[in-house]
Amino acid sequence: MLVLTRRKNQSIVIGDDIIVTVLDVKGDQIRLGITAPRNVQVYREELLAALKDANTSAVLSEGAAPMAPPAPPASASSRFRLPVSGARRRRAA
Repeated sequence: MLVLTRRKNQSIVIGDDIIVTVLDVKGDQIRLGITAPRNVQVYREELLAALKDANTSAVLSEGAAPMAPPAPPASASSRFRLPVSGARRRRAA
């Protein structure tokens, strides 16, 4: 874990496009502002854990085994691959 010290209005940059800024410090609480692309999901840790638990219980009925993840789609090259066994035969004229 990287530990940093920041003061009010100071920021850290994660990757190329995520910025975390300290907005306010009051006692033992800090307010953070996070600037990130819309495709990056940002959750508080305790809410993410509750969301995962709720999703798991909604999908699984009591005593049911978890579903296996779906198989990845076959790529075009694997769908149209020719058999390797045997030599090619020429048609007799």
